[in-house]
Amino acid sequence: MLAAMGRLLLRLAIAVVLAASAYLLYLRLLTPAPIEVAVIEAARGRVEATVTNSRAGTVKARRRAKLSPEIGGTVVALPRAEGEAVRAGEVLLRLDDSLQRARLAVAERDLQAAAAEVRRVCQIAERAERELERIRGLVPDGIVSADRLDQVESSARAERAACAAAQAAAARARAAVDLQRAELAKTVLKAPFDGIVAELATEIGEYVTPAPPAVPVPPVIDVLDPSSIYVSAPMDEVDAGRLARGLEARVSVDSHRGQTFAGRVRRIAPYVLDREEQNRTVEIEVELDDRDLARSLLPGTSADVEVILERRDGVLRLPTSSLIEGRQVLVLDGGVLRATEVEVGLRNWDYFEVRSGLAEGARVVASIDRAEVRDGVRAVARDGAATAP
Repeated sequence: MLAAMGRLLLRLAIAVVLAASAYLLYLRLLTPAPIEVAVIEAARGRVEATVTNSRAGTVKARRRAKLSPEIGGTVVALPRAEGEAVRAGEVLLRLDDSLQRARLAVAERDLQAAAAEVRRVCQIAERAERELERIRGLVPDGIVSADRLDQVESSARAERAACAAAQAAAARARAAVDLQRAELAKTVLKAPFDGIVAELATEIGEYVTPAPPAVPVPPVIDVLDPSSIYVSAPMDEVDAGRLARGLEARVSVDSHRGQTFAGRVRRIAPYVLDREEQNRTVEIEVELDDRDLARSLLPGTSADVEVILERRDGVLRLPTSSLIEGRQVLVLDGGVLRATEVEVGLRNWDYFEVRSGLAEGARVVASIDRAEVRDGVRAVARDGAATAP
């Protein structure tokens, strides 16, 4: 009897153990394993509010001259090659000026003849004036008649008129010389400022034609001042009210990939460009702090600009990738992800400021990049928690 009772109890005990094991196995099968998530600890650092260009900006030269001669002619000299430095007033191009020099020589000879005629005619007029004064002195004594005085006065007037006419002719001849000198000067192109020859679009022996009025023609010589390099960038019109001269900016240039350069906003256009109805912009100009670097940039290179509107140091911050719908983060607490409301301050593409709702050192999911990463899910940190850099 006792033996039978013992066997029954043993069987019951085994059944209980098996049932418990089955139940635990059942729970394990139903309960998913904790997911691995990358976490980061909320830490203090710098956060900036920034705006960026809506389309690619462009490296430009504030002083740039695209030169073409005012008259047509054959190129006989190009003293400077592309890329060479030039000084203000230095000759960059000469056209064949034989015709202009010949015309100038004729005009100068005409001027010499006109000047000689002025001397001859005006000397006669001076003698006539002296004779008139002498005759007038003799009239009161009755030595000279009134008719004779009238004749001398008429002659003096005629000589004065001849002198004036000769002087006018000489003035016209002098103007003709000035005109021919101006025409001769048009056969030479000079550098308007210190700079470099960016482009030569002609060769010695070629005939260049001046641009007709209102007809765009490619320039013959392009000169720019590398010390006047700046970056022009279009900013969205909605950001225009937050922009101001003197704000710091960061510039990245395609020719220097992976690098950013400091600069400042020097100009904001006083109007909105509406070339594209759906993308109205305000142009800004940024000058780089490193002028040596600026001189090395090629005008026309594309560039991006990030203007720093506000900066705060020593604030609690997290990566922007951890923010959910602009107001929540997932905190790893006791092996479970907890959605936590936070008050957001400054923010940019990289970081946002946590004003409240989170303590320093809180372990937060760094990036919400998977559907299973959500509130209430069991999770473990992948390779430990990192601190925001």
